[in-house]
Amino acid sequence: MFVNVGQQSVKSHFPADLPRMVLMVPNVEMAEALHRKVAPSQAAYDLIHTHCSIISTIAVGITDRVNALFLKQCTLPQDAPERDPAHGGGSIPPRLLNRDLVQVGALLHDIGTYLILKDDGAEGRPLTFQGERYIQHGLEGYRLLIDEGVDESVAQFARNHTGVGLTRRQVEEEHLNLPPDDYVPVNLEQEVVMYADKFHSKRQPPIFVSEATAARRTAKYGPDNLKRWQDLVAKYGVPDLKPLADHYGMEIV
Repeated sequence: MFVNVGQQSVKSHFPADLPRMVLMVPNVEMAEALHRKVAPSQAAYDLIHTHCSIISTIAVGITDRVNALFLKQCTLPQDAPERDPAHGGGSIPPRLLNRDLVQVGALLHDIGTYLILKDDGAEGRPLTFQGERYIQHGLEGYRLLIDEGVDESVAQFARNHTGVGLTRRQVEEEHLNLPPDDYVPVNLEQEVVMYADKFHSKRQPPIFVSEATAARRTAKYGPDNLKRWQDLVAKYGVPDLKPLADHYGMEIV
């Protein structure tokens, strides 16, 4: 069952018989339930939930790869390379990443996009977003999750995933439609989800985005953004998108 939240409060969307304490750090099932409750239509759910599921799969794959590199270093000779030239690349991280946190954070990172829809696409209408407010979807998602009692450690995945990280300086100098603040990942898990998010687009029809295309998109916002992207590619490698693209029947652009 879907409920059209519109301008209404989005509090208390989880079943009333679940203790609030359980909702502080949601698991996968709770994340799925929140999508179902907040989505105003099947069309909105299909687009946004599918995107979040795809990003979760990509982000978990990246996490597994760099975690494997971290564990492998314990048995490698001291002169072994710190980067993996095969299997998409990537560098040895300074610590093991929390796989469960990455998974649920990715599933909820775009939950705020339900709140900035212009038309929810019901009854066959085209689904559209409020263009001038789209940049606020991360902040809206963060507020929604906090209102739901979700822990800050998870809610920040929504807040801090736009672009390759928005700094207060960027927000102010570019007059972005956001309260002046830093909207950048504060840990490796958030950074992985932000990075993975660039490899799929919710445009209609949805597409997977190649590394080369993502680099061109990032470069439009200046050389500093491009350098940040290149650093992320070196750090986390390039995911293999073809199996996912085949599974979902989507094009890689």
